[in-house]
Amino acid sequence: MKTGIMISLSALAFGLSPAFAKDMSKRPVVRPDLVSVASTKGIVLPTGGSALAVRRSLRPLVRVDAQVTREAPILLASSNARFDAWINAFRGRALAQGISERTFERAFRGVRYDPEVIKRDRNQSEFTKTLWDYLDSAASNTRISNGKSAIAKHRATLQRIEARYGVDKEVVAAVWGLESAYGTFKGSKDLVGSLATLAFDGRRGAFFEGQLIAGLKIIQAGDVEPREMTGSWAGAMGHTQFIPTSYLDYAVDFTGDGKRDIWGDDPTDALASTAAYLAKFGWAKGQPWGVEVTVPRGFDYSLANRKILKSPGEWARLGVRDMAGNAVPNHGKASILLPAGAKGAAFMIFKNFEVIERYNTADAYVIGVGHLSDRLKGKPAIQANWPRGDRALKFSERKELQKRLTAKGFDTKKIDGKIGPLTIEAVRGYQRSVGLVPDGYASLDILKKLR
Repeated sequence: MKTGIMISLSALAFGLSPAFAKDMSKRPVVRPDLVSVASTKGIVLPTGGSALAVRRSLRPLVRVDAQVTREAPILLASSNARFDAWINAFRGRALAQGISERTFERAFRGVRYDPEVIKRDRNQSEFTKTLWDYLDSAASNTRISNGKSAIAKHRATLQRIEARYGVDKEVVAAVWGLESAYGTFKGSKDLVGSLATLAFDGRRGAFFEGQLIAGLKIIQAGDVEPREMTGSWAGAMGHTQFIPTSYLDYAVDFTGDGKRDIWGDDPTDALASTAAYLAKFGWAKGQPWGVEVTVPRGFDYSLANRKILKSPGEWARLGVRDMAGNAVPNHGKASILLPAGAKGAAFMIFKNFEVIERYNTADAYVIGVGHLSDRLKGKPAIQANWPRGDRALKFSERKELQKRLTAKGFDTKKIDGKIGPLTIEAVRGYQRSVGLVPDGYASLDILKKLR
């Protein structure tokens, strides 16, 4: 997300999460390496982004099985001969990376090609949920009520996690709430089958083969049985939806039972792993992710740029204040985020925004986690109105917008349907040329004017 204004959905659409989102950035994505199953699907907002690959390891690689068997390849239960052939070829690559024959055979016993996974992977370009619709769900009364109940139920555990990692318990709970509705929807897909299907398919084969190898290492370490390693179609697992590579790097055994169990009924290890992940990337306890603010008449909207950082005092001198009209307390350097341009809420965002972004690059997701955590702390709902009469542009419309802007001399450089910094600047240029507020908001109204 580190760029611009319009999310074309990468991280959200894949149903991925922190672990997933980040690693997918070099291919089409999802974020820090986790994937969100039930929360952020289908969202297109006025803020663009890309993910960063996270490859640092917080712990040694998992152990290898003590005994390596040399049994003949098993007969795979698949009707797809090419898929069977791919698995047999993959066997060699897996063994070369330290996976034992025994682990491989246990993991692939009964695995079948899953056409539903490919169908889900293909149908991602026309997601059209707006930010405000997403937030209505992300911080709904039901999710807030369930979150408060979950915190009450697991208060002692969450307090110990907060004390250990310095991450606010409400933030951990908010991630849990958005990723799996507090453990209600963790995903039931067989991860080996899903990842093998995606790796075989080849569209992002290298990425998913890497996730599959990591999944086999998790099984080999003894953290989970093959058929109990379940999750989303895209490879995100457990209560807070880690993808396998992020699991290897960041998951922790907080219960001390020798396993990092993020799948079971007890969410302790999953919640602690999420806190460990956020702590690794610099979470500042007790500090806000962002504060809702108002901007003055005549505000220079080109200042609403993630690269422009000012202290709250400096922003206050430019007329940017909290909803009570006061200068925002000094929580460090901040930028201004206008996810719906001049028509919707404005936020002054701080370092913790970037930390949540490590979990999932989509602005919608970050705002969703941040706002839900605020509501769990008893803070008020977002006060500004949203342009609820607007709808998000479809993928084809985003490409059309780019083509028409470029044709009028406002070059977007690429016609890819992704509304990033270049397209935002092109929109601003066009808006200035026709006397509109230059907020860079890529709306349907702008597209209609271009037509």
